Amino acid sequence: MTPDDVASFRRCIAAGGVALFPADTVYGLATDPRSEEGVERLYRLKGRAPSRSAALMFFRLELALAALPELGERTRAALARLLPGPVTVVLPNRARRYPLACGEDAGRIGLRVPLLEGELAPLSAADWPVLQSSANPSGGSDAARVQDVDPRIRMGVDMVLDAGELPGTASTVVSLVGYEEDGSYEVLRAGALPSSALDAVLR
Repeated sequence: MTPDDVASFRRCIAAGGVALFPADTVYGLATDPRSEEGVERLYRLKGRAPSRSAALMFFRLELALAALPELGERTRAALARLLPGPVTVVLPNRARRYPLACGEDAGRIGLRVPLLEGELAPLSAADWPVLQSSANPSGGSDAARVQDVDPRIRMGVDMVLDAGELPGTASTVVSLVGYEEDGSYEVLRAGALPSSALDAVLR
């Protein structure tokens, strides 16, 4: 992946397009989180119900924290320990930011900041967020390689960023909705970040 690839990625997202791209876990689909048309296309490609949430991805942690200024200090400190990494964090969204990523519950938002090393490093130059979801039919297997992505999805996107083979295990999903008040958290989906590592960071 090159800086030119990232520039093309930005142009695709800015135009409301849908891109197939690599994260630190599996391949995903991305679009502008404010584009109703882009989000509708992404969901249609996956066969995903519009009522279900996606995740908001930033490519640098400081950009994510700046975009969600209402988060409390305890939660922000936890995010600084968890991210970047292979985890999706569900957070309170009292300001109802990025509603297209939130499905039926605009009071909560999923946040991803991938760890961008090696072939993925050029993505760290991206200074805009994307709405993202895994590049598979809803309920299907995650893709570790571009050629593993369902052909209908590959044919339906506007661009493909290929970073070779990825680890292949989706992110761990953890809710920090109550963390600010009482330090509570809940694993909603087991994944690439082991529970023992999560416990070590959050307890």
